[in-house]
Amino acid sequence: MSALFAKNVGTVDRIFRFALGIGLLALAFTGPKTAWGYLGFIPLLTATLSSCPLYTLFGFTTCKVPQRS
Repeated sequence: MSALFAKNVGTVDRIFRFALGIGLLALAFTGPKTAWGYLGFIPLLTATLSSCPLYTLFGFTTCKVPQRS
């Protein structure tokens, strides 16, 4: 697996991202029904993969599992 998809998103962060993604997607189908709600796919994808490319870029992690070198 490449370094881009290294596990760097912890459990609490994943739960928050999942809830945020569902909330944003709900805006696309209810409420104002704008295309901005489709941005909810980004936090859902990062929560599902347990990997955030921006975290990798900045060397940040919320995952407590030790990373292999």
